[in-house]
Amino acid sequence: MVMKNKDWSINFTRPAAARALTEAGFTPLLSQVLALRGVENAAQAKKLLYGGRETLHDPMLMLGMEGARSRVLRAIEKRETVAVFGDYDVDGITSTCMLTDWLRGKGLTCYYYIPDRNEEGYGLNRGALDTLKARGVTLVITVDCGITAVEEAAYAREIGVDMVITDHHECRSDALPDAAALIDCKRDGDTYPNKNLAGVGVALKLVCACEGGSDLALARYADLVAIGTIADVMPLTDENRYLVRLGLEQIVRCPRPGIAAMLRESSIDPARLTASTIGFSLAPRLNAAGRLGRASIAAKLILSRDEATAVSLARELCELNRKRQSIENEIWKEANAQLQGITPDGPIVLASESWNQGVIGIAASRLAEQYSLPAIIVCLNGDVGKGSCRSYGGFNLFEALSACADELIGFGGHALAAGLNVRREKLDDFRKALRAYYIENKPEPKPEVQCDLLITDPALLSLDNVRSLDLLEPYGNANPKPVMCISAVRLEAMSEVGGGKHTRLRIRMGSVPFECIFFSHSAADTGVREGDLIDLAFTPQINEYRGNVSVQLVASAVRPHDPGALCDLILRGEPGFEWAAAGFCPERPDFVKIWRGMSRDYRVGESTAAVLRQCPQDMEPERFCLCLMAFREVGLLEGPGGTIYAAAQRQITGKADLEATQLIRSLRSYQ
Repeated sequence: MVMKNKDWSINFTRPAAARALTEAGFTPLLSQVLALRGVENAAQAKKLLYGGRETLHDPMLMLGMEGARSRVLRAIEKRETVAVFGDYDVDGITSTCMLTDWLRGKGLTCYYYIPDRNEEGYGLNRGALDTLKARGVTLVITVDCGITAVEEAAYAREIGVDMVITDHHECRSDALPDAAALIDCKRDGDTYPNKNLAGVGVALKLVCACEGGSDLALARYADLVAIGTIADVMPLTDENRYLVRLGLEQIVRCPRPGIAAMLRESSIDPARLTASTIGFSLAPRLNAAGRLGRASIAAKLILSRDEATAVSLARELCELNRKRQSIENEIWKEANAQLQGITPDGPIVLASESWNQGVIGIAASRLAEQYSLPAIIVCLNGDVGKGSCRSYGGFNLFEALSACADELIGFGGHALAAGLNVRREKLDDFRKALRAYYIENKPEPKPEVQCDLLITDPALLSLDNVRSLDLLEPYGNANPKPVMCISAVRLEAMSEVGGGKHTRLRIRMGSVPFECIFFSHSAADTGVREGDLIDLAFTPQINEYRGNVSVQLVASAVRPHDPGALCDLILRGEPGFEWAAAGFCPERPDFVKIWRGMSRDYRVGESTAAVLRQCPQDMEPERFCLCLMAFREVGLLEGPGGTIYAAAQRQITGKADLEATQLIRSLRSYQ
């Protein structure tokens, strides 16, 4: 897809704290990225990059943890039969496996129960509680679910089953389950510092509380915590960052049999394992089991200690993932057909009786990205529909569903993803209510291409600088890979690779060439041609090929150079543009050319677009705008209100010293 100019946002401001970080020993490139992320000094940088166990918070700070700890320890002491009730997504599965393994390690008979997504739906249900009661279970511990199970908790109490609920979803303070203990760091009054734990993170804290420390839990389960946290797209900041980093190291060093089998089956090199690898390769395969009602396969794989069994289960999971992809594609096609070629202007709410409930969430995500709108896909079954919701552009789904609660049977989830139940006859009412809420609370549009850091010096992309970015790993939510931008560079060569699926580009920044790769885009898709001046959005990486090590730019967007945004800053005199514009600093011949080309009745355009139309074809628009601003500073141009727009020529006494202007001196200071 060719990127449109209006969809780009480039940060033309130089990071303020970068110099202090560079002086502290961090590379110039890493310093600029850290400064953009709010890091102001070396102490903050070291905490972010190297933070270890000191970042972990005391689990006893969680509201309800003392009661949960006491009830679980009592179950261990009395040798009760216990069950762990989890969710069918990766976070729920890893939570279930971790707590089940730990309780069995304490000598307990412990069952795990993950509901069938298609037959039972999300969360606790009476049938499951009856089944567990019949097995002799006296304590059910929920993981990654349960915070909204008010009726189910009451029923468990009726049949003589205690419940300890551990969850991380949004909760309503006026409707909490009546349980032996209730842990959710999002509860009102909870003082736990990290409100962004995954379900597996909350379950880990319960284990740590019962163990009286974190050493054993981290040694055994950091890998599962990492997988669940990444898969649930939790922010990789605070202790989450340390937990994920520790878990990734554990997987690389000594993966459990099931994970090792999945890595092999997915053709993942453990030595190159990253959070992105987990999120885009491993997690979808584990998730496929739950989506197709076979979550127990993923649980058996994780708990497996036999290599042959693990290999067999891993192959089965990968086959389920291929099936999931096929089903998802069909739902996506049918959903688009329902829209009948009309581009919606509000939340997408579609329903069908033929769609697979376990896969509709992924199709909703694709629709949300495709139309840049929140999307809800509902699977109808009789008089009731179950829907999966995905947000877009920062729209808070949980708040939106709360506002439309009168039209729903129930709902739950997060700001970005949620689930709901709705009656068939209320579907249109819900669609209208959601649209009305969206219109009143529509988020500000965000550019499709968001460039964090403008690269003005090719030396910033040296091998050492790019290697230093590895310290920012693990990347993920709230700690994304930095997107950089090179503006107004010459495209020297372009060729297709991979049978035309990808494009290789060579650009030149000053005297330094760079090789780029643009995945999933043909040469025609790029909208640029050899010889063009282009803007390139990218992330840099180290490329090793046949013993040669070089910096490669992985493109995320490319377009013909658009000078509009920077020229607008220049002409409006916005502070801080000089750093970005220094490469266009005019020389004496430029001033002479522009001044001689002005007629006696010359008047500067009344808008940035009008000014750019006056620019000579053989001069960069940025350089032209800087010439005009220097003329204005010395009084050769004068406009209404002191602005450059609509300014006209003016005669001055004496010689105009353009090199002495504040503008030119400032530009020169950055060269």
